[in-house]
Amino acid sequence: MKQSPSMDQWLAEAKADESAPRCGMYLAHNGTVRELPKKLVREGVDDGTKVTGMNFGYDADAVEAARLEALTWPGIEYVRVWLNEGTLAVGDDIMYVLGGDIRPNVIDALQKLVGRIKNEMVQEIEIAE
Repeated sequence: MKQSPSMDQWLAEAKADESAPRCGMYLAHNGTVRELPKKLVREGVDDGTKVTGMNFGYDADAVEAARLEALTWPGIEYVRVWLNEGTLAVGDDIMYVLGGDIRPNVIDALQKLVGRIKNEMVQEIEIAE
């Protein structure tokens, strides 16, 4: 497990970046380990199990390539990504993503980027009881 980043520090660094004059807002995503299993949340299947943790890993090169690609999307001026790794407990941070531009661009871009990372670049194995 890695130390989670400081969102205050990330925002200060984003506002000091050369892209800052072109950014009207920053939007952050913070994914955490939850106790409800994916099969319940995504598929509505409740077999009574609770998640107690997660084994988490990711393809760092693919994530960086996706981050760089996101910077080419219309209007996106700033993107930063951090992912945890290892055995995580309920409540631990899984990922942070920060994007900057204008509201419609950032909302759409973060939804697309987080979806790609979660669906294509990470390995999540829930530990359940």
